[in-house]
Amino acid sequence: MSAGETAPAGGFRAIVFDFDGTLARLTIDFTAMRTAAQGLIARYPIPTDGLMQYHILEMIAEARNRIAQRDPAAAADFFRSAHALIAAIEMEAALRGSLFAGTEELLLELARRGIGTGIVTRNCRAAVVTTFPAIDRYCRIVLTRDDTERIKPHPAHLLAALRALGSSAADAAMVGDHPLDIRLGRDAGSFTVGVLTGHSTREALAAAGADLVLPDAASLLNAIP
Repeated sequence: MSAGETAPAGGFRAIVFDFDGTLARLTIDFTAMRTAAQGLIARYPIPTDGLMQYHILEMIAEARNRIAQRDPAAAADFFRSAHALIAAIEMEAALRGSLFAGTEELLLELARRGIGTGIVTRNCRAAVVTTFPAIDRYCRIVLTRDDTERIKPHPAHLLAALRALGSSAADAAMVGDHPLDIRLGRDAGSFTVGVLTGHSTREALAAAGADLVLPDAASLLNAIP
């Protein structure tokens, strides 16, 4: 389906958002994060074939599995160290972060319309709350990577948020700035909305299968019933 300009006439029961790059400015240096994680992995005598093709969190998980084949205790130490390393980078970015203009108004208006709102993010909870301290007053459910065993793009991450909102995927929309968010929504069975406030282009979001592409999340108010 090509990306359009309006949402279904029937509207939504719930809308779930990505956080960084969607509701808040994207300040995380993912290149530095990947380099730091790779440096930590290099300390362990494991095969690295195919490893660097993974997303960062999945790369860390796979490295742990490979280390565990030789030394389970070392694997546990590595996993803790790797997550502490990326959390430190996320927290540093969160201190420089801020919400996009209109984010709070967007969430309040959706609630006024009776639409449940949630957030699913691969970021850690401490960083999200640092950027948006009042987040729990604006969203009914916030699921960070600390809150689920299966993080996006696994559909379980989104489906858990939708259950908390009392909505099926068919009655919901997933909004994000990255093709990964679009993949998440499509795999879960929801309508998908791409926004151009991150690093992805309209073409990339449309190619991922976005049903709708908007300049920013706040524009959603004019695109839904």
